[in-house]
Amino acid sequence: MTSATAKMQEIYNKQGYLSALPVLNETELKDARHAFSELEKEFGEEYTQYSLHNVHLKYPWVKDLTKHPRLLEVVQAVLGPDVILLDSRFICKYPTLKPEQILDNKEGGDNVLPYVAWHQDMRYWGIDGGPVLSVWLALDDSQKENGALQVIPGSHGSGMLPHRPATRPGNMLSVNQEIPEELVQVEETVFCPLSAGQMSIHDGLLVHGSDANTSLKRRCGFVIRYVPTCAYPIEDPDRPRKFHATVLISGTDKFNHFSNQSK
Repeated sequence: MTSATAKMQEIYNKQGYLSALPVLNETELKDARHAFSELEKEFGEEYTQYSLHNVHLKYPWVKDLTKHPRLLEVVQAVLGPDVILLDSRFICKYPTLKPEQILDNKEGGDNVLPYVAWHQDMRYWGIDGGPVLSVWLALDDSQKENGALQVIPGSHGSGMLPHRPATRPGNMLSVNQEIPEELVQVEETVFCPLSAGQMSIHDGLLVHGSDANTSLKRRCGFVIRYVPTCAYPIEDPDRPRKFHATVLISGTDKFNHFSNQSK
């Protein structure tokens, strides 16, 4: 392990995330954005906002993103050489305000805008035996104004926190849950802005969320979840998610915990 890799691992273990890591070069980013725009034309924005789930099994260009060398270098630094791709999803926050509404919204307008409540990914993932690492690979610049990721550094060390049905309308989480704000150290919030082509990674127990897109710019990213091969699915009625799209993405799998896995 190089000293740079060891340092990266140390910071990740302490704060539960890393941000602004370069992945795609200019040409790769242009190609990915063009390919995604073709999906928008085919399916429409209402669908591509959240419903392009596990399409790494369908489109080679998406599969290539999941095993990009610069991305995998970081994932392997954290999880080790033997890694399974667990799940993937494109998430897009499209601008929903017209220019004249921007000021009104900042002054407390009554528009219901899509946001992501404070949560932990592991609340939805029935996985044990190893950590889950989530990647956000930015296809667009991700800034505070268009709803960039917010994290509570070090919160992954607190274990699983209680979640409840979200009280505010507009939550994009499919199960509409949130961690009660009184359990979140909101004053410690850190924004993770990204330039298109960069990524952030975070631990499955890190408390995170994102505000609404109150700009006129789209915020689109590719979310990828990885686990080490020693991790395994568990039967948990509170975490019923099934894993139908796993892929051995690097190394070897001597455990075979995900029997439906493709190579």
